[in-house]
Amino acid sequence: MVDPRIQKQADILVNHSAKVKKGDSVIISGDIISKPLIFEIYKLCIKNGAIDVATKFDAYEFGEYFFKNANDNQLHFFPKLDFEEIKQTDCYIRIAAPVNTKALSNVDADKISQRIKVLEPISNYRVEHTRWVITRFPTDAQAQEADMSLSEYEDFVFGAINDVDWKKKWLEQEKLRKLVDVTKTVRIVGRQTDLTISIKGRKSENAGGEFNMPDGEVFTSAVEDSAEGYIRYSFPALYMGREFQNVSLVFKNGKVVKATASKNESDLNRILNMDRGARYIGELGIGNNFSITKFTKDILFDEKIGGTIHIALGRGYKETLSKNKSNLHWDMIYDLRTDGQLWFDQRLVQKNGKWLSL
Repeated sequence: MVDPRIQKQADILVNHSAKVKKGDSVIISGDIISKPLIFEIYKLCIKNGAIDVATKFDAYEFGEYFFKNANDNQLHFFPKLDFEEIKQTDCYIRIAAPVNTKALSNVDADKISQRIKVLEPISNYRVEHTRWVITRFPTDAQAQEADMSLSEYEDFVFGAINDVDWKKKWLEQEKLRKLVDVTKTVRIVGRQTDLTISIKGRKSENAGGEFNMPDGEVFTSAVEDSAEGYIRYSFPALYMGREFQNVSLVFKNGKVVKATASKNESDLNRILNMDRGARYIGELGIGNNFSITKFTKDILFDEKIGGTIHIALGRGYKETLSKNKSNLHWDMIYDLRTDGQLWFDQRLVQKNGKWLSL
């Protein structure tokens, strides 16, 4: 018998997020272990009248082998078939279900960066031209990262997705989005942190479950040369299986001029040297899902934690009027819930992770 929580998650993804309808072409992509969710999504897509539903299964061993053994020609080859496929796609649903969260931790970071750059046209087309959503299916590996048993982690994942009225959440966040839109300067103050960012003239977005599931944030972009000050991140920064502890960044004229970490500092700077835009801010996000309270080392959940902000170095989003271009988009999370302050212009709007007024 199918777990009804999986069926409900599938319904949310198909009908709320991707809005699959009659005549759509759909790609459902996921790790092999997520087959139960993929099958429920597939059934709903067919029921809704999708004309072409493709399922694509993956496993970490393929990526690990590729990066360790591919030659330069293979590393830089552009997959034309994949590009043509995404051009014919209306909806893209991705389910990540890692069975090994450290699978790529010993892979050369430069190779990963190079491959991401090659695949950029495909990822950009998907983001800009399809109705897409990314979600999770609980696994033992994720549960271990979150310091939970599998059953506890299942409750956490399904609760964060299924127990939220997403239409209501979107309406709740509209007031915050409108406030961000009229704000010129954001200041983040806390332990070893005092960072000022201009968002003047930029556009904010209300994330209510269309592209991420779970969701619950309002995000915008930074004026590219505006960031001034310093920030020391509360949580580890995670990238392609690597964990970067105690990341501290110093900004001047919008650019990260100094980046340190107590773990993997050399790789941190190698990643930030990926391209010209990687040391500039592409996104400023405000976590607003107060039903997610625990850091689990999964950015899809962690960046939504109510009472946190996240700053993504690298690529910004066109809808927020970002001008920053990069192959990197790396979210790092700062926890305001302990001695933190969030200022909009000259107004203190959040203290210790709690809204003072909206």
